[in-house]
Amino acid sequence: MIRIRGRIGDWPVDLEIELDAQDWMNLTRSVGTDEAASGGVPAPATPPGDALWHSARERLRCAGKLDGPELLAELEALAGNALLAKRLLVRLRHCDEVKVEHGADSACYHWVGAPS
Repeated sequence: MIRIRGRIGDWPVDLEIELDAQDWMNLTRSVGTDEAASGGVPAPATPPGDALWHSARERLRCAGKLDGPELLAELEALAGNALLAKRLLVRLRHCDEVKVEHGADSACYHWVGAPS
């Protein structure tokens, strides 16, 4: 299940999306397979790239914890692309080394390190 909470202008948003095993498989398969803007060439199979993923994890590890909007802004600066930044944020959300706490306005990402 994915839960999205926040605001769109003055409108509060609280949305839950249920995904079955097939949906998750399709979603994870599609991460990083967007076609390049020119030529329709598929992206590499390691979304969004090992170096970028390592850098994203390092940013959160060094900070210890970051609010979702702040982390997204840092990831966007790192990736140079809003779409890649959002993908990294989703990947961090599901990473065993990261704990996500849901606050009233946004999520807070905590680095917890490797699971024991």
